[in-house]
Amino acid sequence: MDRIIKKKKWTIKKIVSIAGAGLFAIFIIYLFLFRDTSSRLFVDQDKMTIATVEQGRFQEFIPVDGVVQPIVTIHVDAVFGGRVEEIYKRDGAHVEEGDKILRLSNAQIEMSYMQQENTALEVLDRYQNTRLNLERNLFSLERQLADLEYRLDVAKKDYERKKHFYDSGVIPDQEYENAYREYFFAKRNYEIGLRTMRHDSLYVSAQMDQINESIDRVQQNIRMLHQTLDNLVIRAPISGQLSAFNTERGETKSTGQNLGQIDVLDGFKLRARIDERYVNRTYLGQPASFEYGGQTYHLEINKIYSNITGGAFEVDLHFAGNEPSGIRRGQTLQLRLQFSGVADALIIPRGGFYQTTGGNWIYVLDQSGSQAIRRPIRIGRQNIHHYEVLEGLRPGDRVITSSYDTYGGRERLVFR
Repeated sequence: MDRIIKKKKWTIKKIVSIAGAGLFAIFIIYLFLFRDTSSRLFVDQDKMTIATVEQGRFQEFIPVDGVVQPIVTIHVDAVFGGRVEEIYKRDGAHVEEGDKILRLSNAQIEMSYMQQENTALEVLDRYQNTRLNLERNLFSLERQLADLEYRLDVAKKDYERKKHFYDSGVIPDQEYENAYREYFFAKRNYEIGLRTMRHDSLYVSAQMDQINESIDRVQQNIRMLHQTLDNLVIRAPISGQLSAFNTERGETKSTGQNLGQIDVLDGFKLRARIDERYVNRTYLGQPASFEYGGQTYHLEINKIYSNITGGAFEVDLHFAGNEPSGIRRGQTLQLRLQFSGVADALIIPRGGFYQTTGGNWIYVLDQSGSQAIRRPIRIGRQNIHHYEVLEGLRPGDRVITSSYDTYGGRERLVFR
C-alpha cells in the first residue's frame, strides 16, 4: 500500500531564495541610508596650491599707483581769445608773480574798448560840468546872501540911529517911518534869502552826492575797461616754473583755452586713482605709504576729487614728513593705501579660489590629507597678500587656495 510522503516546509532552495532577498534588501537600505552620496572628483594634488590657516597680524590696504606732481599747479588760461602777438617767456622758464608771459591782440575787443571808453569819458565830462554848475550856483547864492546881510546891517544901523533922533524929537515922523520900513524890508529879504540858501544848499548837496557817485561809477567802469584790455596780456598768477607752454607767435587762441601751467617746485604730492568701490571708505587724512631707496615714506590724503571716470576717482596725497630725494615729476610710485591698523586675525593667503566662490566656501583637507571637502566660510577684509576669515575655519586647517574653475563645484575632491 502506498505511503503518503509529507512535503518539507523549508527546502534548501527556499532558504537560499529568502537569504538572497534579505541580502538584496539590506543592500538597498545601505544605498539609501548609509552610502556616501556626495559628488566627488578625482584630482591631482600636485596641480593645486595648499595653504595653512594661520592666526597672524593683518592690515587692510590696497595697492594704488601714485604719480608725482608739484605741490601746487596753477593753470594759465586765455581770458579772451586773440592772436599771439608777442611771447615774453618760454616753456621751462622761471617766472615771478605778475611777469608777462605773452600778449594777444583782438581787434573786436580793442574797438569795443575804444567806443566804450569814449562814451564813458563823455558821460564823465557831462557829470563834471553839472557838478561845476551846481557849485557855481551855490557860490552865487552865497554872494547874494552876503549882499542881503550887508543891506540888512546898513538898514538896521540907520533905523537905530533915526529912532534915537526921533525919540529926541530931532527928526519928523516920515523920516523915522521910512527908516523903519527900509529896515523891515531888508530883514525880510535876508530871511527869505537865508531860507532859500538853506533849501538850495540841501538840494545841491544831494545832487552833488548823486553826481559824485555817478562819477565814481563811470571812473570804475573806465578802470574795468582798462583791465579788460589788459587781460589780453597774460601774466603769471604765481611764482614758479612755466610748463606745458607750447605757443608760437601768430597762433590764434580761443577764450578760456589753456595756455600752460605754473608749477611750484617747493615740494611734491602724489595723485592716485582709486577704484570706485572704495569711494565710501576713502577720507581726508587717510594714511598711505611706499618704499623708496630702502626707506618707508608716509603720506595722507589731502584732497578727494568727487568725479568718477572710468570706474575710478582721484585723490591727492601729501607727505606726512620728509620727502624722498630724487623723485621727479611724472614718476609713478606704488602706494599702500591703508583702510585699517595692524591687528590679530585669522588669515589665509589670497588665491584664485575667490573668483569662483566669492569667499563663501572653500575646500578643506581632512585629517588623512587624502581628500578635501567643501566647507562654507565667511571672508572679511583683504589686502594684496591675505584674506581675513571670520567664520568656518580654525588655525591649522589646510585649504586649497588655487583656482576652482575645473572642479565644477563638487562636494569632495579625492587625491589620486
